[in-house]
Amino acid sequence: MSYIKYKELTKYFDFKSEVDINHLPEYTTEYVRSDEKILLGYKTSRDFAIFTDKTMLLFDRDVVGSYKKIHIIPYQSISTSAICFKPNKAEILLSLDSGYQMRINFIYMNHNKKEHLKVVYKAMMKNAVSK
Repeated sequence: MSYIKYKELTKYFDFKSEVDINHLPEYTTEYVRSDEKILLGYKTSRDFAIFTDKTMLLFDRDVVGSYKKIHIIPYQSISTSAICFKPNKAEILLSLDSGYQMRINFIYMNHNKKEHLKVVYKAMMKNAVSK
């Protein structure tokens, strides 16, 4: 008998609004490699996400700002994924090669924002399957 151990890499993120890639905080863009192109930026009240053509960067800050946790996830480390569209929201579900699972929620999504997210998701998966 075998089983799959489920362990989450991080908390759930509920990203509320898209951020213009020219207005991302400097501390977030300094982790983007020079050979990467930023496709999309999102934020919560305190956290940020950057989706490039090669990696996903998640910046997790606590409420009082005493720590910052930075996840840099190359798309090639994604073993399975799904994107789910629901009324006014979307979510990306990821399983990484390490066995970790992630769920990234996007709320307050209209049709145009969902279409933009779909383009980024396709770019993610293109790099995930080119292992």
